[in-house]
Amino acid sequence: MNDDVVVPAKSPRRMAYERFVSHRGAVVGVFVLTILVVFVALSPFTARYGVNEAVQAPPNYFLSPRANAWLGTDDIGRDLYSRLIYGVRVSLVIGFFSAVISVFLGCLIGAVAGFRGGMFDDIIMRITDLFLAFPFLVTLLVMRNMLGAITWLRPITGDLSSVRFIIVLFAIFGWMSVARIVRGQVLALKEREFIEAARAVGASRWYIVRRHLLPNSIGPIMVALTFSVVGAILSESTLAFFGYGPQAGAGATSLGILVGQAKGAVNTGFWWLAVFPCLALVIIALSINFIGDALRDATDPRMVKDA
Repeated sequence: MNDDVVVPAKSPRRMAYERFVSHRGAVVGVFVLTILVVFVALSPFTARYGVNEAVQAPPNYFLSPRANAWLGTDDIGRDLYSRLIYGVRVSLVIGFFSAVISVFLGCLIGAVAGFRGGMFDDIIMRITDLFLAFPFLVTLLVMRNMLGAITWLRPITGDLSSVRFIIVLFAIFGWMSVARIVRGQVLALKEREFIEAARAVGASRWYIVRRHLLPNSIGPIMVALTFSVVGAILSESTLAFFGYGPQAGAGATSLGILVGQAKGAVNTGFWWLAVFPCLALVIIALSINFIGDALRDATDPRMVKDA
Protein backbone atom coordinates (compact mmCIF):
# COMPACT_ATOMS: atom_id res chain seq x y z
CA MET A 1 0.00 0.00 0.00
CA ASN A 2 1.29 3.42 -0.93
CA ASP A 3 1.54 5.63 2.14
CA ASP A 4 2.67 8.72 0.28
CA VAL A 5 0.64 11.79 1.19
CA VAL A 6 -0.11 14.15 -1.64
CA VAL A 7 -0.05 17.77 -0.47
CA PRO A 8 -1.99 20.07 -2.81
CA ALA A 9 0.14 22.85 -4.21
CA LYS A 10 -0.75 26.40 -3.25
CA SER A 11 -1.02 29.11 -5.83
CA PRO A 12 1.23 32.19 -5.48
CA ARG A 13 -1.84 34.30 -4.71
CA ARG A 14 -2.88 31.93 -1.94
CA MET A 15 0.58 31.98 -0.40
CA ALA A 16 0.70 35.78 -0.64
CA TYR A 17 -2.70 36.00 1.06
CA GLU A 18 -1.60 33.70 3.88
CA ARG A 19 1.57 35.70 4.45
CA PHE A 20 -0.46 38.91 4.53
CA VAL A 21 -3.05 37.72 7.04
CA SER A 22 -0.29 36.32 9.29
CA HIS A 23 0.80 39.94 9.88
CA ARG A 24 -1.38 40.94 12.83
CA GLY A 25 -0.59 44.64 12.54
CA ALA A 26 -1.70 44.65 8.91
CA VAL A 27 -4.97 42.87 9.74
CA VAL A 28 -5.70 45.44 12.42
CA GLY A 29 -4.71 48.22 10.01
CA VAL A 30 -7.08 46.93 7.33
CA PHE A 31 -9.88 46.74 9.88
CA VAL A 32 -9.24 50.28 11.14
CA LEU A 33 -9.00 51.75 7.63
CA THR A 34 -12.15 49.92 6.56
CA ILE A 35 -14.05 51.43 9.49
CA LEU A 36 -12.70 54.88 8.65
CA VAL A 37 -13.60 54.55 4.96
CA VAL A 38 -17.12 53.40 5.83
CA PHE A 39 -17.56 56.30 8.23
CA VAL A 40 -16.34 58.93 5.75
CA ALA A 41 -18.24 57.39 2.83
CA LEU A 42 -21.44 57.47 4.87
CA SER A 43 -20.71 60.88 6.39
CA PRO A 44 -24.30 62.15 5.88
CA PHE A 45 -25.37 59.39 8.28
CA THR A 46 -22.34 58.94 10.56
CA ALA A 47 -21.73 62.64 11.22
CA ARG A 48 -23.98 64.19 13.82
CA TYR A 49 -23.72 67.71 12.40
CA GLY A 50 -22.62 69.43 9.22
CA VAL A 51 -18.99 70.27 8.70
CA ASN A 52 -19.54 73.89 9.77
CA GLU A 53 -22.73 73.40 11.78
CA ALA A 54 -22.69 74.55 15.39
CA VAL A 55 -24.00 72.43 18.24
CA GLN A 56 -27.47 73.65 19.21
CA ALA A 57 -26.84 73.99 22.93
CA PRO A 58 -25.74 77.51 23.87
CA PRO A 59 -23.24 78.26 25.18
CA ASN A 60 -21.69 75.82 22.72
CA TYR A 61 -18.08 77.02 22.31
CA PHE A 62 -15.14 75.07 23.79
CA LEU A 63 -17.34 72.33 25.18
CA SER A 64 -15.45 69.33 26.53
CA PRO A 65 -16.49 65.83 25.30
CA ARG A 66 -20.07 65.12 26.37
CA ALA A 67 -23.34 63.56 25.21
CA ASN A 68 -24.29 66.21 22.66
CA ALA A 69 -20.69 66.65 21.47
CA TRP A 70 -18.82 63.34 21.72
CA LEU A 71 -15.38 64.86 21.04
CA GLY A 72 -16.14 68.38 22.22
CA THR A 73 -16.55 71.61 20.23
CA ASP A 74 -14.22 74.31 18.91
CA ASP A 75 -14.11 78.06 19.43
CA ILE A 76 -17.34 78.71 17.51
CA GLY A 77 -19.30 75.70 18.73
CA ARG A 78 -18.73 73.25 15.87
CA ASP A 79 -18.81 69.54 16.69
CA LEU A 80 -15.28 68.10 16.54
CA TYR A 81 -16.48 64.53 15.92
CA SER A 82 -18.35 65.55 12.77
CA ARG A 83 -15.49 67.75 11.59
CA LEU A 84 -13.06 64.86 12.07
CA ILE A 85 -15.16 62.66 9.80
CA TYR A 86 -15.15 65.27 7.04
CA GLY A 87 -11.48 66.04 7.66
CA VAL A 88 -10.44 62.40 7.40
CA ARG A 89 -12.38 62.13 4.14
CA VAL A 90 -10.48 65.02 2.55
CA SER A 91 -7.10 63.82 3.83
CA LEU A 92 -7.67 60.24 2.59
CA VAL A 93 -8.73 61.52 -0.84
CA ILE A 94 -5.61 63.68 -1.08
CA GLY A 95 -3.34 60.88 0.14
CA PHE A 96 -4.78 58.14 -2.07
CA PHE A 97 -5.08 59.98 -5.37
CA SER A 98 -1.78 61.84 -5.12
CA ALA A 99 -0.01 58.60 -4.16
CA VAL A 100 -1.53 56.60 -7.02
CA ILE A 101 -0.57 59.26 -9.58
CA SER A 102 2.94 59.76 -8.21
CA VAL A 103 3.62 56.01 -7.96
CA PHE A 104 2.36 55.48 -11.52
CA LEU A 105 4.67 58.22 -12.81
CA GLY A 106 7.56 56.97 -10.68
CA CYS A 107 7.14 53.37 -11.87
CA LEU A 108 6.97 54.42 -15.52
CA ILE A 109 9.91 56.83 -15.41
CA GLY A 110 12.08 54.68 -13.13
CA ALA A 111 11.51 51.50 -15.14
CA VAL A 112 12.25 53.17 -18.47
CA ALA A 113 15.31 54.98 -17.07
CA GLY A 114 16.76 51.84 -15.49
CA PHE A 115 16.10 49.57 -18.48
CA ARG A 116 17.17 52.02 -21.15
CA GLY A 117 20.13 53.56 -19.34
CA GLY A 118 22.44 56.00 -21.10
CA MET A 119 21.82 59.72 -21.26
CA PHE A 120 18.10 59.44 -20.51
CA ASP A 121 18.86 57.65 -17.24
CA ASP A 122 21.51 60.24 -16.31
CA ILE A 123 19.18 63.19 -16.98
CA ILE A 124 16.27 61.71 -15.03
CA MET A 125 18.43 60.80 -12.05
CA ARG A 126 20.07 64.22 -11.95
CA ILE A 127 16.62 65.84 -11.95
CA THR A 128 15.50 63.64 -9.07
CA ASP A 129 18.72 64.34 -7.17
CA LEU A 130 18.17 68.08 -7.66
CA PHE A 131 14.67 68.03 -6.18
CA LEU A 132 15.50 65.51 -3.43
CA ALA A 133 18.41 67.68 -2.32
CA PHE A 134 16.01 70.41 -1.18
CA PRO A 135 13.71 70.05 1.84
CA PHE A 136 10.40 68.71 0.61
CA LEU A 137 8.30 71.31 2.41
CA VAL A 138 10.35 74.20 1.00
CA THR A 139 10.05 72.74 -2.50
CA LEU A 140 6.28 72.40 -2.11
CA LEU A 141 5.87 75.99 -0.94
CA VAL A 142 8.01 77.42 -3.76
CA MET A 143 6.43 75.32 -6.50
CA ARG A 144 2.96 75.93 -5.07
CA ASN A 145 3.30 79.64 -5.70
CA MET A 146 4.93 79.11 -9.10
CA LEU A 147 2.22 76.74 -10.34
CA GLY A 148 -0.51 78.94 -8.89
CA ALA A 149 0.77 81.89 -10.91
CA ILE A 150 0.41 80.01 -14.24
CA THR A 151 -3.10 80.91 -15.31
CA TRP A 152 -3.35 78.51 -18.25
CA LEU A 153 -2.86 75.58 -15.85
CA ARG A 154 -5.83 76.65 -13.73
CA PRO A 155 -8.37 74.39 -15.53
CA ILE A 156 -6.14 71.40 -14.69
CA THR A 157 -4.87 72.26 -11.24
CA GLY A 158 -7.87 74.18 -9.94
CA ASP A 159 -7.72 77.02 -7.45
CA LEU A 160 -4.54 77.52 -5.43
CA SER A 161 -6.15 76.33 -2.20
CA SER A 162 -8.38 73.60 -3.66
CA VAL A 163 -8.07 69.89 -2.95
CA ARG A 164 -7.38 69.21 -6.63
CA PHE A 165 -4.43 71.60 -6.62
CA ILE A 166 -2.93 69.87 -3.57
CA ILE A 167 -3.31 66.46 -5.26
CA VAL A 168 -1.62 67.69 -8.46
CA LEU A 169 1.16 69.34 -6.46
CA PHE A 170 1.94 66.20 -4.46
CA ALA A 171 1.71 64.00 -7.55
CA ILE A 172 4.17 66.15 -9.51
CA PHE A 173 6.78 66.15 -6.76
CA GLY A 174 6.13 62.75 -5.19
CA TRP A 175 7.32 60.49 -8.01
CA MET A 176 11.08 61.11 -7.59
CA SER A 177 11.68 58.75 -4.68
CA VAL A 178 9.50 56.08 -6.28
CA ALA A 179 11.44 56.39 -9.53
CA ARG A 180 14.73 55.79 -7.71
CA ILE A 181 13.35 52.68 -6.01
CA VAL A 182 11.97 51.22 -9.24
CA ARG A 183 15.14 52.11 -11.15
CA GLY A 184 17.23 50.22 -8.58
CA GLN A 185 14.98 47.18 -8.91
CA VAL A 186 15.15 47.29 -12.68
CA LEU A 187 18.95 47.58 -12.67
CA ALA A 188 19.11 44.49 -10.44
CA LEU A 189 16.70 42.51 -12.63
CA LYS A 190 17.48 43.46 -16.20
CA GLU A 191 20.56 41.22 -16.45
CA ARG A 192 18.78 38.16 -15.07
CA GLU A 193 18.31 35.07 -17.19
CA PHE A 194 14.56 35.46 -17.75
CA ILE A 195 15.07 38.99 -19.08
CA GLU A 196 17.79 37.75 -21.44
CA ALA A 197 15.42 35.00 -22.59
CA ALA A 198 12.70 37.57 -23.29
CA ARG A 199 15.15 39.62 -25.34
CA ALA A 200 16.26 36.53 -27.23
CA VAL A 201 12.71 35.76 -28.40
CA GLY A 202 12.29 39.34 -29.65
CA ALA A 203 10.20 40.88 -26.85
CA SER A 204 9.99 44.66 -27.02
CA ARG A 205 11.28 46.93 -24.27
CA TRP A 206 7.78 47.95 -23.25
CA TYR A 207 6.68 44.30 -23.06
CA ILE A 208 9.66 43.39 -20.87
CA VAL A 209 9.03 46.36 -18.57
CA ARG A 210 5.29 45.69 -18.33
CA ARG A 211 5.30 41.88 -18.05
CA HIS A 212 8.59 41.12 -16.30
CA LEU A 213 10.31 44.03 -14.60
CA LEU A 214 7.39 45.79 -12.91
CA PRO A 215 5.64 42.59 -11.69
CA ASN A 216 8.92 41.41 -10.14
CA SER A 217 9.26 44.79 -8.40
CA ILE A 218 5.75 44.77 -6.94
CA GLY A 219 6.95 44.42 -3.34
CA PRO A 220 8.98 47.67 -3.22
CA ILE A 221 6.28 49.40 -5.29
CA MET A 222 3.62 48.46 -2.74
CA VAL A 223 5.77 49.77 0.09
CA ALA A 224 6.41 52.97 -1.87
CA LEU A 225 2.67 53.36 -2.46
CA THR A 226 1.84 53.09 1.23
CA PHE A 227 4.63 55.49 2.16
CA SER A 228 3.39 57.90 -0.50
CA VAL A 229 -0.12 57.84 0.96
CA VAL A 230 1.18 58.53 4.46
CA GLY A 231 3.62 61.15 3.16
CA ALA A 232 0.89 62.98 1.26
CA ILE A 233 -1.44 63.01 4.28
CA LEU A 234 1.29 64.30 6.57
CA SER A 235 2.47 66.85 3.99
CA GLU A 236 -1.08 68.15 3.56
CA SER A 237 -1.37 68.42 7.32
CA THR A 238 1.90 70.35 7.48
CA LEU A 239 0.86 72.73 4.69
CA ALA A 240 -2.55 73.27 6.27
CA PHE A 241 -0.93 73.84 9.66
CA PHE A 242 0.93 76.82 8.18
CA GLY A 243 -2.13 78.02 6.25
CA TYR A 244 -1.20 76.75 2.77
CA GLY A 245 -3.51 73.75 2.49
CA PRO A 246 -7.17 73.54 1.46
CA GLN A 247 -9.02 76.52 2.86
CA ALA A 248 -11.49 76.00 5.66
CA GLY A 249 -15.08 76.99 5.22
CA ALA A 250 -17.44 76.43 2.30
CA GLY A 251 -17.97 72.86 3.47
CA ALA A 252 -14.28 71.92 3.44
CA THR A 253 -11.90 70.85 6.18
CA SER A 254 -9.02 68.40 6.63
CA LEU A 255 -6.93 66.88 9.37
CA GLY A 256 -4.28 69.52 8.74
CA ILE A 257 -6.80 72.32 9.19
CA LEU A 258 -8.06 70.75 12.42
CA VAL A 259 -4.52 70.38 13.74
CA GLY A 260 -3.70 73.95 12.72
CA GLN A 261 -6.77 75.31 14.46
CA ALA A 262 -5.71 73.55 17.66
CA LYS A 263 -2.53 75.64 18.04
CA GLY A 264 -2.31 76.74 21.62
CA ALA A 265 -5.33 74.68 22.63
CA VAL A 266 -3.39 72.48 25.05
CA ASN A 267 -1.88 75.44 26.88
CA THR A 268 -5.33 76.95 27.37
CA GLY A 269 -6.82 73.70 28.65
CA PHE A 270 -8.82 72.72 25.53
CA TRP A 271 -6.87 69.48 25.08
CA TRP A 272 -9.49 67.71 22.95
CA LEU A 273 -8.94 70.10 20.02
CA ALA A 274 -5.37 68.85 19.64
CA VAL A 275 -5.55 65.28 20.93
CA PHE A 276 -8.26 63.84 18.67
CA PRO A 277 -7.02 65.22 15.28
CA CYS A 278 -3.43 64.22 16.10
CA LEU A 279 -4.60 60.81 17.27
CA ALA A 280 -6.47 60.31 13.98
CA LEU A 281 -3.28 61.18 12.06
CA VAL A 282 -1.22 58.69 14.08
CA ILE A 283 -3.78 55.90 13.68
CA ILE A 284 -4.03 56.39 9.91
CA ALA A 285 -0.25 56.55 9.48
CA LEU A 286 0.38 53.43 11.57
CA SER A 287 -2.38 51.45 9.86
CA ILE A 288 -1.12 52.23 6.37
CA ASN A 289 2.50 51.52 7.32
CA PHE A 290 1.56 48.12 8.78
CA ILE A 291 -0.33 47.29 5.58
CA GLY A 292 2.69 48.32 3.50
CA ASP A 293 5.03 46.07 5.50
CA ALA A 294 2.66 43.13 5.13
CA LEU A 295 2.25 43.72 1.39
CA ARG A 296 6.02 43.74 0.97
CA ASP A 297 6.33 40.44 2.82
CA ALA A 298 3.40 38.91 0.94
CA THR A 299 4.51 39.87 -2.57
CA ASP A 300 8.23 39.17 -2.22
CA PRO A 301 9.00 35.41 -2.25
CA ARG A 302 12.35 36.10 -0.59
CA MET A 303 10.49 37.33 2.51
CA VAL A 304 8.83 33.96 3.15
CA LYS A 305 9.31 33.07 6.78
CA ASP A 306 10.29 29.63 7.90
CA ALA A 307 7.50 27.60 9.38
